[in-house]
Amino acid sequence: MTVRAEIDSARRLIISVIVSLLAAVLVFCVFVLPAEFGRDPTGLGKLMGLTGMSGFEVQSLITEPQPPTHDQVEFPLAPFESVEYKYEMEAGQGLVYDWSASGEVLFDLHSEEQGTDPEDAISFSVGRGTQEQGTYVAPFAGKHGWFWENRGSSEVVVRLTTTGFASASITYSPQGEYRRPLSQVASD
Repeated sequence: MTVRAEIDSARRLIISVIVSLLAAVLVFCVFVLPAEFGRDPTGLGKLMGLTGMSGFEVQSLITEPQPPTHDQVEFPLAPFESVEYKYEMEAGQGLVYDWSASGEVLFDLHSEEQGTDPEDAISFSVGRGTQEQGTYVAPFAGKHGWFWENRGSSEVVVRLTTTGFASASITYSPQGEYRRPLSQVASD
Protein backbone atom coordinates (compact mmCIF):
# COMPACT_ATOMS: atom_id res chain seq x y z
CA MET A 1 0.00 0.00 0.00
CA THR A 2 1.35 3.40 -0.91
CA VAL A 3 1.70 6.31 1.48
CA ARG A 4 -1.07 8.11 -0.37
CA ALA A 5 -3.45 5.14 0.01
CA GLU A 6 -2.63 4.91 3.74
CA ILE A 7 -3.37 8.63 4.21
CA ASP A 8 -6.70 8.27 2.32
CA SER A 9 -7.61 5.23 4.43
CA ALA A 10 -6.77 7.08 7.67
CA ARG A 11 -8.74 10.12 6.50
CA ARG A 12 -11.81 7.95 5.73
CA LEU A 13 -11.51 6.31 9.15
CA ILE A 14 -11.36 9.69 10.93
CA ILE A 15 -14.34 10.98 8.93
CA SER A 16 -16.30 7.80 9.76
CA VAL A 17 -15.56 8.23 13.48
CA ILE A 18 -16.59 11.90 13.42
CA VAL A 19 -19.83 11.15 11.52
CA SER A 20 -20.61 8.32 13.96
CA LEU A 21 -20.03 10.58 16.96
CA LEU A 22 -22.25 13.31 15.47
CA ALA A 23 -24.99 10.73 14.79
CA ALA A 24 -24.72 9.46 18.39
CA VAL A 25 -25.00 13.00 19.78
CA LEU A 26 -28.01 13.66 17.53
CA VAL A 27 -29.76 10.44 18.66
CA PHE A 28 -29.00 11.30 22.30
CA CYS A 29 -30.42 14.83 21.96
CA VAL A 30 -33.50 13.91 19.89
CA PHE A 31 -34.50 10.57 21.48
CA VAL A 32 -32.73 9.74 24.75
CA LEU A 33 -32.84 13.11 26.55
CA PRO A 34 -36.62 13.62 26.05
CA ALA A 35 -37.59 10.01 26.76
CA GLU A 36 -35.34 9.24 29.71
CA PHE A 37 -34.53 12.60 31.31
CA GLY A 38 -37.44 14.87 30.35
CA ARG A 39 -35.09 17.30 28.56
CA ASP A 40 -35.97 18.29 24.99
CA PRO A 41 -33.34 20.68 23.56
CA THR A 42 -34.55 20.27 19.97
CA GLY A 43 -38.33 20.22 20.58
CA LEU A 44 -38.60 17.07 18.44
CA GLY A 45 -39.13 14.83 21.48
CA LYS A 46 -42.45 16.54 22.25
CA LEU A 47 -43.54 16.30 18.62
CA MET A 48 -42.85 12.55 18.65
CA GLY A 49 -44.46 12.00 22.06
CA LEU A 50 -41.22 10.96 23.73
CA THR A 51 -41.10 13.39 26.64
CA GLY A 52 -41.59 11.76 30.02
CA MET A 53 -41.54 8.17 28.76
CA SER A 54 -39.29 7.05 31.60
CA GLY A 55 -42.13 7.57 34.07
CA PHE A 56 -42.13 9.46 37.32
CA GLU A 57 -39.39 9.68 39.89
CA VAL A 58 -40.14 8.50 43.40
CA GLN A 59 -38.20 9.98 46.28
CA SER A 60 -36.93 7.71 49.05
CA LEU A 61 -37.94 9.95 51.95
CA ILE A 62 -40.68 12.54 52.18
CA THR A 63 -41.61 14.00 55.55
CA GLU A 64 -45.10 15.30 56.25
CA PRO A 65 -46.15 18.06 58.69
CA GLN A 66 -49.46 16.34 59.54
CA PRO A 67 -50.15 12.82 60.85
CA PRO A 68 -51.39 10.25 58.33
CA THR A 69 -55.06 9.69 57.57
CA HIS A 70 -56.92 6.40 57.70
CA ASP A 71 -59.91 5.67 55.49
CA GLN A 72 -62.19 2.67 55.21
CA VAL A 73 -65.13 2.60 52.78
CA GLU A 74 -67.48 0.05 51.27
CA PHE A 75 -69.40 0.25 48.00
CA PRO A 76 -72.17 -2.17 46.99
CA LEU A 77 -72.28 -2.36 43.18
CA ALA A 78 -75.33 -3.71 41.35
CA PRO A 79 -74.74 -5.52 38.04
CA PHE A 80 -73.14 -3.10 35.53
CA GLU A 81 -72.87 -0.36 38.17
CA SER A 82 -69.61 1.50 38.76
CA VAL A 83 -68.05 3.83 41.30
CA GLU A 84 -64.99 6.04 41.27
CA TYR A 85 -63.23 6.88 44.54
CA LYS A 86 -60.31 9.30 44.63
CA TYR A 87 -58.07 11.14 47.06
CA GLU A 88 -56.75 14.68 46.83
CA MET A 89 -52.98 14.40 47.25
CA GLU A 90 -49.89 16.52 46.72
CA ALA A 91 -46.88 15.33 44.73
CA GLY A 92 -44.88 12.80 46.74
CA GLN A 93 -47.63 11.93 49.21
CA GLY A 94 -48.32 8.22 49.56
CA LEU A 95 -51.00 5.74 50.53
CA VAL A 96 -50.80 2.14 51.65
CA TYR A 97 -53.95 0.52 50.27
CA ASP A 98 -55.87 -2.73 50.32
CA TRP A 99 -59.07 -3.28 48.40
CA SER A 100 -61.14 -6.41 47.95
CA ALA A 101 -64.40 -7.27 46.22
CA SER A 102 -66.87 -10.07 46.89
CA GLY A 103 -66.82 -10.86 43.16
CA GLU A 104 -64.76 -9.98 40.10
CA VAL A 105 -64.70 -6.29 39.13
CA LEU A 106 -63.00 -4.22 36.47
CA PHE A 107 -60.57 -1.82 38.15
CA ASP A 108 -58.36 1.10 37.21
CA LEU A 109 -56.00 2.88 39.62
CA HIS A 110 -55.35 6.23 37.96
CA SER A 111 -54.45 9.87 38.57
CA GLU A 112 -55.58 13.23 37.23
CA GLU A 113 -53.01 16.00 37.45
CA GLN A 114 -54.31 19.20 39.02
CA GLY A 115 -55.34 21.71 36.34
CA THR A 116 -55.53 19.19 33.50
CA ASP A 117 -58.45 17.58 31.68
CA PRO A 118 -59.71 14.46 33.55
CA GLU A 119 -59.63 12.66 30.18
CA ASP A 120 -55.81 12.91 30.36
CA ALA A 121 -55.68 10.66 33.45
CA ILE A 122 -52.72 8.30 33.78
CA SER A 123 -53.46 4.68 34.71
CA PHE A 124 -51.11 2.72 36.96
CA SER A 125 -52.96 -0.57 37.50
CA VAL A 126 -55.77 -1.80 35.25
CA GLY A 127 -57.43 -5.19 35.16
CA ARG A 128 -60.06 -7.60 36.39
CA GLY A 129 -59.89 -9.14 39.83
CA THR A 130 -61.15 -9.41 43.36
CA GLN A 131 -58.36 -7.69 45.30
CA GLU A 132 -55.15 -5.69 45.22
CA GLN A 133 -52.89 -4.16 47.82
CA GLY A 134 -49.80 -2.00 47.66
CA THR A 135 -48.27 1.42 48.12
CA TYR A 136 -49.09 4.33 45.86
CA VAL A 137 -47.00 7.53 45.70
CA ALA A 138 -48.56 10.51 43.91
CA PRO A 139 -46.31 11.62 41.03
CA PHE A 140 -48.03 15.04 40.95
CA ALA A 141 -50.66 17.08 42.79
CA GLY A 142 -54.21 16.12 41.88
CA LYS A 143 -56.84 13.43 42.30
CA HIS A 144 -55.66 9.84 42.67
CA GLY A 145 -57.79 6.73 43.06
CA TRP A 146 -59.80 3.87 41.68
CA PHE A 147 -62.62 3.09 39.30
CA TRP A 148 -64.44 -0.19 39.92
CA GLU A 149 -67.19 -1.66 37.75
CA ASN A 150 -69.29 -4.77 38.35
CA ARG A 151 -69.76 -6.63 35.07
CA GLY A 152 -71.39 -9.62 36.75
CA SER A 153 -75.03 -10.60 37.17
CA SER A 154 -75.21 -10.20 40.97
CA GLU A 155 -74.30 -7.50 43.47
CA VAL A 156 -70.63 -7.12 44.44
CA VAL A 157 -69.29 -5.28 47.48
CA VAL A 158 -65.96 -3.43 47.16
CA ARG A 159 -64.07 -2.63 50.39
CA LEU A 160 -61.15 -0.18 50.44
CA THR A 161 -58.80 0.57 53.33
CA THR A 162 -56.05 3.19 53.09
CA THR A 163 -53.56 4.79 55.42
CA GLY A 164 -51.36 7.63 54.29
CA PHE A 165 -51.37 11.25 53.31
CA ALA A 166 -54.38 12.73 51.56
CA SER A 167 -56.49 15.79 52.36
CA ALA A 168 -59.93 14.63 51.21
CA SER A 169 -61.76 11.89 49.38
CA ILE A 170 -64.23 12.20 46.52
CA THR A 171 -66.80 9.62 45.47
CA TYR A 172 -68.18 9.72 41.93
CA SER A 173 -71.23 7.47 41.55
CA PRO A 174 -74.63 7.45 39.82
CA GLN A 175 -75.86 9.52 42.79
CA GLY A 176 -73.34 12.27 41.97
CA GLU A 177 -70.13 13.62 43.49
CA TYR A 178 -69.59 13.45 47.24
CA ARG A 179 -66.57 15.04 48.97
CA ARG A 180 -65.51 14.46 52.54
CA PRO A 181 -62.47 15.36 54.66
CA LEU A 182 -60.41 12.51 56.06
CA SER A 183 -59.73 12.07 59.75
CA GLN A 184 -56.15 11.88 60.92
CA VAL A 185 -54.81 8.79 62.65
CA ALA A 186 -54.61 9.38 66.40
CA SER A 187 -51.06 9.22 67.71
CA ASP A 188 -50.21 7.56 71.03
